[in-house]
Amino acid sequence: MKPKIPAQPQHFIPEPLDNKRLAHLCGPMDENLRQISAALDVTIFRRGEKFIISGANALRAVELLENFYQIADKVISVEDVQLALVEQRAGTQEDEAKTEEAEADDAEHIAPALKTRRSDLRGRTPHQNQYLKAILEHDVTIGVGPAGTGKTYLAVACAVDALERDAVKRIVLTRPAVEAGERLGFLPGDLTQKVDPYLRPLYDALYDLLGFDKTQKMFEKQVIEIAPLAYMRGRTLNHAFIILDEAQNTTPEQMKMFLTRIGFGSKAVVTGDVTQIDLQRTQKSGLVDAVQILKNVRGIAFTYFTSADVVRHPLVARIVDAYEAAGTSRTIRNVAKK
Repeated sequence: MKPKIPAQPQHFIPEPLDNKRLAHLCGPMDENLRQISAALDVTIFRRGEKFIISGANALRAVELLENFYQIADKVISVEDVQLALVEQRAGTQEDEAKTEEAEADDAEHIAPALKTRRSDLRGRTPHQNQYLKAILEHDVTIGVGPAGTGKTYLAVACAVDALERDAVKRIVLTRPAVEAGERLGFLPGDLTQKVDPYLRPLYDALYDLLGFDKTQKMFEKQVIEIAPLAYMRGRTLNHAFIILDEAQNTTPEQMKMFLTRIGFGSKAVVTGDVTQIDLQRTQKSGLVDAVQILKNVRGIAFTYFTSADVVRHPLVARIVDAYEAAGTSRTIRNVAKK
C-alpha cells in the first residue's frame, strides 16, 4: 500500500482587507476559527490577515472562510458558524451519496416555506427538506433518526403553520411517559404537572415558534393540547394535527392505537430514534414494528435521518458517528431494511 500523501496547506488572504470584517470573521478570541478547526479536523494558523490551513479538509475550510468574510460586515456568532458547518457537512455527504435519480429531482431539496414566528425557519439539510415536504403532502409521516436532527421541532413547526393557515382546528401533541433509564419516583400534582417533565421539549418548541403569551392563550382555549399517550385511547381526532414524539418508547399495541385515532381532515407525524429505546429488553418498540409493517402502505411517508442532519453543536454529529462506528447502537438503515 502506498503511503498517503498529506494534503498541501491552503492559503487564504481576505480581499479587500478590512480589519473590522476580519475581526468579525475570527470572532472573540478566535472562537469562530476554533469551531471550524475542530469541526473539519484542520489546523488554522493566522498571522495578521494571512491564514494557513492544513489538513485533509483544508479546501472546505477555505471555502467557509471565504463565505463568512463576504458577510462579515456584521458580527458572526458562534451559532452562525455551527449552522454553516452543519449545512456544509450535510451537503458534502449528500453529494457523495447522490444518484442520477436524485440529481434529476432537484426540487426535492427545496425548503418549503412555513408560516411561523421564526422567519428564518427552513430545512437545513436535504433530509430535513424531504421531511417537511412529506409532512405537507401526506396525512401520515414517520421520521426516524438520531437526536438533534430536528424531527420534533420541524413537526411542531408544520403543525403551527397548518394552524395559522386554518388547515386544522387544533394541535394535539403526545409522548409515551417512559423514563430514560432512571426512576423519577412519585410525581406530585395534577395530570398536567405529572406529565410536564416528559413533554417539556414540546413546550419549548411551541414557545419558540409562537411566543410564550400566544402559546398560553391557545392552551387556555384548548386549541393546543398536550397529553400522555395513554389518554389517546378511545378518541377520534378530526381536523387536528397530531404529533407522537419519542415513538421508539411505544409498544406495538400503543402505536397501532395511536395511528387509528386519526379522523377526517387530520394529519399525524410520528418521530423517534431507534437507538434510544428505553423500554424493557423484552418489549419490542412500536416504532421499529411500524417501520416494518407499514413500509409498503400507500399514503404514509418515511424520512430517515443520519448524523449529517444533526442541527446542534457540530460535536453532536461526531458523537453519533462514533457510537455507530463502535457498534453500540442500531443504525437506521438496518431497521429500514427489515
